[in-house]
Amino acid sequence: MVGLAPGMRGANRTGRPFVGDDAGALLYPALARAGFAAERGAGRWRLLDARITNAVRCVPPGNRPLPEERRHCAPFLERDLGRLLRGGRRRRPAAILALGAVAHEAVLRLLGRRVRDFPFGHGAEHPLAARVTLVDAYHPSRYNVHTGRLTEAMFDDAVAAARRALG
Repeated sequence: MVGLAPGMRGANRTGRPFVGDDAGALLYPALARAGFAAERGAGRWRLLDARITNAVRCVPPGNRPLPEERRHCAPFLERDLGRLLRGGRRRRPAAILALGAVAHEAVLRLLGRRVRDFPFGHGAEHPLAARVTLVDAYHPSRYNVHTGRLTEAMFDDAVAAARRALG
C-alpha cells in the first residue's frame, strides 16, 4: 500500500504508518478482513504479506505536497517498493493499493508511465507490468469518511480488489 505521507498525529508520532490516527481506524480492520493484517491486541496490528509506505516522507504543509517534495521523495518510495517496481523475475502476482491520487501518481511516475493513461478512480484496477496491478482507493482520511466520499464498504471493496489481483 502506498499512502500520501506520514500522518501528523499518527505515523509521525508513532513511527508506524496509519497507527494512532483516524485513517488507521478504517485501514487496518479492512486489511484484516482481506487477510492482509492481524490484530495483536489493543490497536496493535501485524501486516501479513503486505507493506505500507508513503509517496512523501514527511508531513507536508496543509497535507498537500509540492511537486518538488514528490520528486525529492521518489527515491525513497522506489527503495520501499524495491523489486516490485524494478521488474525482474516474479513468481507471484503483486498488487499496489494506492491510497489517494497522490500515491497513484507517484507509483505511475516511478514506473515511467503517463498519468493520463491511467486515470485515478476509486476501485479502478490498472495492469502495469507482468503480474503487477495498481488498485486505486480514496485515502481513508477522516475528511473522506466524514463527508461520505468513502465508506467502509467502498474501502473494503478496493482492498478486496487488491487481494483478487494476487490470485
